[in-house]
Amino acid sequence: MLKLAKTSLLAVAVMATSVVASDILVTVNGKNITKQDAEAFVSATAPNAHFEQLAPQQQEMVKRTLVEKVLFADLAKKEGIEKTPEFKRNMQKIADELAVNMWMKKQMDSAVVSDSEAKAFYDKNKEKFMVPETVHARHILVKTEKEAKDIINQLKGLSGDKLKAKFIELAKAKSTGPSGPKGGDLGNFRKGQMVPEFSKAVWSLKPGEITTKPVKTQFGYHVIYLEEKNAAKPVAYETVKEKIIATLKQQQFAKKMSEIAKELRSKAKIVDMSKAVEKTAK
Repeated sequence: MLKLAKTSLLAVAVMATSVVASDILVTVNGKNITKQDAEAFVSATAPNAHFEQLAPQQQEMVKRTLVEKVLFADLAKKEGIEKTPEFKRNMQKIADELAVNMWMKKQMDSAVVSDSEAKAFYDKNKEKFMVPETVHARHILVKTEKEAKDIINQLKGLSGDKLKAKFIELAKAKSTGPSGPKGGDLGNFRKGQMVPEFSKAVWSLKPGEITTKPVKTQFGYHVIYLEEKNAAKPVAYETVKEKIIATLKQQQFAKKMSEIAKELRSKAKIVDMSKAVEKTAK
């Protein structure tokens, strides 16, 4: 169930939009609570969730919480909380932080990365966008070493399509693993995805070969057939293009912020009071 938590003004701040009647979920003493309010609240408490996708009971919980927030806010104002010095100090902090966040978002949105820049970064850093080496293998899993050796003996002397066909036949008939009905097919996998003993045996084979000795693991004894090895290769540029652009925009933004901060600091009068106190104490 979605956990409904208290959220800060900054977490739920969204750009103002025109409200139509169909957007209004609830009215509280004449104040509207809209679908946009509910969506902002849900996304702040659970980033991957959406109000419209919640179960009816969860939607009611969200509406109830938003209604109570309005009622509590009205009560707080009636009791004069806005007039207290503490409120005014905290309100200024929130306003300052919101201003900074909105300004930074504006700077980030202004960052521009061209397709040619993104492609140049990709070409220069292809090693960062590699699909690791994979293998496509089959196996026959049995309980005893003797059973595994008997299977290997039946496969000796065979090669090519005959070896593969016989291996599939034996896998369907004798393998105790869940891949047995599929001829022992394990599909494609990377190093480290299988238990160490199995992985070591697979990567020692050439395509079209079987293990000549039973491979023992915690699951039993395996006879392995390697169908193919797929060398490591770079991911297609179009697949990672948007990720690269986002990364370069972030780098551009960080550099710009550093430069602006340096310039502002050089013009500002900054006194480190903690150091001043230390000097006074000495």
